[in-house]
Amino acid sequence: MANPVGEDNWLAYVEEESRHATDLEARVKVVELFKQAISSEPGSLKIWLAYCEWFWSLFADCQTSEAGWPEEEQQLGRELFSFDAALSLWSEGYEAIKYRINDSHEFWNRWVSIELAQLARTRTPVGVKRISHLFRDRLQVPHATWDDTSQMFSSFLSTYNNAAYETEFKEVTASAQEAKAAYELREPYELKLKQAGKSGDQEAQKATMKEYLGWEIFQIKKAKNPALAVALCLGLFSRVLSGIFAFDDDTWSSAAVYISDLQCQAKASQIQYPLPNLLDFMQRATSHCPWSGPLWSRYILIAEEAGWSFHNIESIKHAATSTKALDKNGMSGVLEMYAAWCGFLKRTAMDPSASEDAADVAEVGLLAALEDVDLWGKRLYKDVYQGDPSYRLQRILIQYLTEVKGEIDDARSHWNRMVEQPLLGNSYDFWLNYYLWEMMIYASRPKPRSPTPATPVGSTRIKRVPSIATSVLERAIAHGTLDWPERVMEIYLQHCNDYEQPETLHRAIDTVYKARQRVAKRREQEQAEAAAAYAAQVQQAQQQVSGLATTEDSAMQDSPSSSKRKREETPDASSQGVNKRAKNTETNGQDDAAANEQKLKRDRENTSIMVTNLPADVTQTAIRKYFREYGHINSLTVRKEADEESSSALIEFRSTEDVQSALLRDNKYFGQSQIRVKPGTGLTIFVSNYPPTADGAFLRTLFKDCGEIFSVRFPSLKYNTHRRFCYVSFRDADSAYKATQLDGKWLEGKYKLQAKYSDPTHKKNREGAVAEGREVRVTNVDPATKENDLKSVFGKYGKVTGVRIVTNLSGQNLGTAYITFETKDEAENALQLDKTKFKSHILQVDVSKETNFKPFATSKGDRGSVSSSPAPMADDDTAMADESNEPHRAGQGPSSKEIQERTMALMNIPDTVNDARVRAIVEKHGEIVKLVLRPDHQGAIVEFADAATVGKAALALEGYEIDPGRRLRTGSVRDLFKEKAELREDKIVTGGRAKGAPSTENGKAKPSNLMQPPPAIRRPPALGKAGARRGLGFVAAKKDDEKTKVNGTGHHSAAAKPAPKSNAEFKAMFLASGNGGGKSEAADATNTKADVNGTGAS
Repeated sequence: MANPVGEDNWLAYVEEESRHATDLEARVKVVELFKQAISSEPGSLKIWLAYCEWFWSLFADCQTSEAGWPEEEQQLGRELFSFDAALSLWSEGYEAIKYRINDSHEFWNRWVSIELAQLARTRTPVGVKRISHLFRDRLQVPHATWDDTSQMFSSFLSTYNNAAYETEFKEVTASAQEAKAAYELREPYELKLKQAGKSGDQEAQKATMKEYLGWEIFQIKKAKNPALAVALCLGLFSRVLSGIFAFDDDTWSSAAVYISDLQCQAKASQIQYPLPNLLDFMQRATSHCPWSGPLWSRYILIAEEAGWSFHNIESIKHAATSTKALDKNGMSGVLEMYAAWCGFLKRTAMDPSASEDAADVAEVGLLAALEDVDLWGKRLYKDVYQGDPSYRLQRILIQYLTEVKGEIDDARSHWNRMVEQPLLGNSYDFWLNYYLWEMMIYASRPKPRSPTPATPVGSTRIKRVPSIATSVLERAIAHGTLDWPERVMEIYLQHCNDYEQPETLHRAIDTVYKARQRVAKRREQEQAEAAAAYAAQVQQAQQQVSGLATTEDSAMQDSPSSSKRKREETPDASSQGVNKRAKNTETNGQDDAAANEQKLKRDRENTSIMVTNLPADVTQTAIRKYFREYGHINSLTVRKEADEESSSALIEFRSTEDVQSALLRDNKYFGQSQIRVKPGTGLTIFVSNYPPTADGAFLRTLFKDCGEIFSVRFPSLKYNTHRRFCYVSFRDADSAYKATQLDGKWLEGKYKLQAKYSDPTHKKNREGAVAEGREVRVTNVDPATKENDLKSVFGKYGKVTGVRIVTNLSGQNLGTAYITFETKDEAENALQLDKTKFKSHILQVDVSKETNFKPFATSKGDRGSVSSSPAPMADDDTAMADESNEPHRAGQGPSSKEIQERTMALMNIPDTVNDARVRAIVEKHGEIVKLVLRPDHQGAIVEFADAATVGKAALALEGYEIDPGRRLRTGSVRDLFKEKAELREDKIVTGGRAKGAPSTENGKAKPSNLMQPPPAIRRPPALGKAGARRGLGFVAAKKDDEKTKVNGTGHHSAAAKPAPKSNAEFKAMFLASGNGGGKSEAADATNTKADVNGTGAS
């Protein structure tokens, strides 16, 4: 079998082999496996520790007969697994991992414990000196447990060399200061890594480790001891390449570049660094990341630099092509590897010291490589494959034919064959390189010498011109689909002006003039097509708002921000709930223009763009800053590509005008990346009629063969729980097209899938009794009326197929019923019963009108022995059309207490989850009698068959993740109705609150009106005035005593006024004023004091 790859895989493999090692031969085989594992993972602490422990156990087992070894194997084992060999292996392992500053102490502590145990038995001076040297070396290496190691050394000196304790310990501590300082610099990164590891956040670990590596690589330029900085950096690379980044090709490439740079520096500065063998390193890199073309390419190049033979380098190429992962990321890895291989073949043939057959071998190899790559591409992409856009292998072959073989015509034939490929024939860069090659051929040919010394006067002098190069440019201009014809025209005119005859230049000027006219028309046509596409988007958006019965715009019709909805339903409106819903959907209101405009703004398919080739680490903030000058961004979704080298974003703008502005950024640069910006049209499909329990994972699996899915968007069920559709956006239009081919596919044998391009203008013919006009609504029905009574009365006008009476929690008739007939004509005939008397009540009969407002969904169980309760009246939940037609008769249903005991509520359910998905989750824990989905409260009400099931289900469902990031909470129905509706603000927000979000007051929905009533105006009295009119003949109204008392003591408030005076009192004051007024003033003062003290009358 092939050798394992990775630290954990090697350990698992060797452990399995060691379990079956029952004799000496098998034990030796395990040792050989450990050697292979160490060769593959030389920096793995886990493998080194397991290897040394295994070897030490073999040494211990062969010393006595207790392990059960045969005597012959025991004697031979003492020779193979000697004490010196074991200690030497521990020393070798420590040297390999000692610069892993975070965990090398695990290996060191185990090793030094063995050494100390041996010294405790022997107590030899040589042993003391050896271990002292080990401690000295260890304390000069930065590591996380330096203080613990220092304490161990102190204890060791106290025990075995107390006389030299102070001198030796002081010397070692002084020499270890550099190591301590080095660890202190790195400690912040180590703490971050430790914290991320404890939290289990692997992404945080990776991000911190990448930052750590980037910092460590540059320490060689700042460190006073470059050798220590290099050793620490290599130790860090050993940690990540045997751990978190073991299969990350970018990290392997970074390490290879680092080692290569150090080798170059070492040659220039004569400084010796502890560097690994680069060829061995590349072998490990390619075994860990066999899909990486750049790593294979570097491996071949390094082997060539090292002087490997042709057959050894060919074995690297065969190893690359033998792996099944080379095309994991498409043809890029394949082309990278083959380019390196062909470059080696070309350089081998061009080497002056090459053998005679080197050129023939190179030619055969180059042609075979071209053929292999072409077959590989066609196998991977079928007929879609068009070749390498950079034509790397062809250029190597042309250079070989030109410079080695001198076969110019063969080389030119390859250029001409590439012209026939649309990918290259439409590229100005390809034609420019072709032209430059022809000019090189022209310049390399010697100028012919004239046989005569001079040209006679009046004779024509023959001028040598690069006519083939000229024809190349003429052919390029003649290509009608060239991507940059303007540039080729400039080169063509300059070339003819520099090298050609006047008549050729004249022809070139004419040719360019006509070509520019063609290009101008082409540019105009492209602009017209772009404008037409944009106009079509706008027209499509405008048509969307005119459709009254579309399947995709029903959310806007039912939005609470629409003028059609007068106010929200309240728990106290149960007796009028049906009428209110009908009114909410019958009128259009007076703000249709504003509603239409809002719909245009929310047309995601026509106000979105797809941006690709963004930097891999791009953030939403950076994207918003980049596009903020071009329009207002409503929502933004960013996804990293599978190769992790770039990212893509789907951006929704406020309007189509913003989209047109944002499209101007196509082919512009975002930092160092040249981005592509395309309209988001043609990427989204409308999917419906899938199984009710389907979620995002189901749909991704369903369309996985079509292409990469960018996002799956379910509609909100807040105002219509009967919706079952979603929008699936793909990365490219081809994938969306493939998805539409699944339209009509049968799922689970009973659901015919609908998968069409998203078209908000598409109208769907509605079905059902209400849509077909076969249902009538009857109000003011006598409370004692039964379903059979209504059926017998209305059956005289046609065949009745269903009767449904609306009842409350106790099963009482609410006075409203729905009668379904077989045909529309029969329903219209039944209107004759309008205004007729039935059981002392005047009936009101009209045709039921369709409404999209279905704020909850009720589904019942199949159990017939258990009586289900009616829908809860606490929040105006009435019977829905999909319920059973069985009447709820008073006295036959369960009591309120029984219903309460066997009912629970689920909360924090996203308003995009339907009742079928909730039922599928809940019914695993017990039989359900009834389930009512309440997306307006982000939850559901579940009634089980018995009360015992409620507690078990509550424990099991508490914390269950129903959607990514959304965990269920359990509670009572009362708790559920305290929850508010989910508020979405990913669209335009005006007035600090998203349109359509109901205002709240005390946790309950507050009714919304077309126009808010003006607030009460409270004007304080002006200074110097008492507020109300005062004077003769005016007496202020008495205030409530309770409102003027303070703390129940009868005290007046600060704003309280003295008691009003009667006319007689005013007359007395007037008369007294003529006598000085002293007595009256004293009386007033007395009255005022009494008021303040609470003893006077107010």
